[in-house]
Amino acid sequence: MLQAILRALSAPEPARLPEPDARLALAALLVRVAKTDGLYSAEEVEHINRVLMAHHGLGPFEVARLRAEAEELEAVAPDTVRFTRALKSATAVEDRAALMEALWKVALADGVRDAEEDRLLRMVASLLGLTDVESGLARQRAERGAERG
Repeated sequence: MLQAILRALSAPEPARLPEPDARLALAALLVRVAKTDGLYSAEEVEHINRVLMAHHGLGPFEVARLRAEAEELEAVAPDTVRFTRALKSATAVEDRAALMEALWKVALADGVRDAEEDRLLRMVASLLGLTDVESGLARQRAERGAERG
């Protein structure tokens, strides 16, 4: 399965990903965001699990399996640009802001706002077709959610 999604992500113009592959690509992008600052904390893993459970209605065992596959994919996946473009094609326009909020939740999970994470998320927002304002609003929603616990 990883080889098929890697071929799709490595194509010059990634095609629309089918649902299982899109789910895995989202999980891998969440892992990539979490690892951007050089740390991959338990808080970030927990946020990834929560995001995947909420977005896909998965139970804890299915989420753990998906995240493990995502960690493998993230380690060998192509550059973030192709990766994000493939996700864009698999995500409806109206759902991209929620995707951005999920990415911000993971980036902010360790309690540290890192410049590399900011840079990566600015690029990802642009590649998803979101403006800086839309990304900023997604970040604010993620921060409010973190404050509520």
